[in-house]
Amino acid sequence: MKSTTPQLAAHLRGPVTTLATCWAITRRDGAAFRFTDHDRDITVDGQVYRASLGYARTALSSDAALSVDNVDVAGLFDDDAITETDMRAGLFDHAEVRIFLVNWADPAMGVLRLRRGWLGEVLLTETGMFRTELRGLTQALQQQIGQLHSPDCRADLGDARCKVNLAALTQAGEITVLEDRAQFLVAITSGPGRPSGWFDGGVLTWTSGPNAGRATEVRGWDAAAGRLSLYLPPGYAAKVGHTFTVSPGCDKRLATCRDTFGNVLNFRGEPYVPGLDAAMQYPDAT
Repeated sequence: MKSTTPQLAAHLRGPVTTLATCWAITRRDGAAFRFTDHDRDITVDGQVYRASLGYARTALSSDAALSVDNVDVAGLFDDDAITETDMRAGLFDHAEVRIFLVNWADPAMGVLRLRRGWLGEVLLTETGMFRTELRGLTQALQQQIGQLHSPDCRADLGDARCKVNLAALTQAGEITVLEDRAQFLVAITSGPGRPSGWFDGGVLTWTSGPNAGRATEVRGWDAAAGRLSLYLPPGYAAKVGHTFTVSPGCDKRLATCRDTFGNVLNFRGEPYVPGLDAAMQYPDAT
């Protein structure tokens, strides 16, 4: 059940209302953006909600079920607020969103909270618009909790379960030649030379340029050519001279854990558990 102040509740019961919807976006880096569908800016609790960047949303509905209460929001790009470049760079991925109702004629009446959640999939159009899905709090209840038996390791290389000292294996590098947006010739500037495939599935973290601090997964490493390729291009175009750190990957197989990293005691898989075919066999099976 939603609650609000007595003043706003009385206004909602009146024959004529002066209502507007406001929404606030807080990115994971702490940057905040505030907008309203009213035709003028609204100040609520000392924060200005801008009307210059219009947006449209689907209807909001609530029920007692535990289904995910998604809302679609569409808006225009604006150079001073939400830009296409920032969207493509992933800066708005999983940003927290709060939507509430306010009396634009008297914001001091308080607010009626409508929805809180996180941005989901974002679609960019050629007409200068974005469309995104707001996933409600019940989305978290749809996540699988627990683990299943698997022949491959369920830990990530270097995490608390794996216990491999990943910092000791991380090396610095610099782009020397751009082949395309997701493939470069690089010079590894620290640590020993590594064979082809060493960084496959690893993580590259940019240390300079507009992508600094952002990480992406490595698709392949060709030691002979010095070629490093990524699964996805960085949000902002990389340039010659941009630096990075890169750590090795792990294919999560027992042989790799044992022979490459010498970490078999921390292997988090069950490679010797019989599969479904073995469980379904019977004495005279052919």
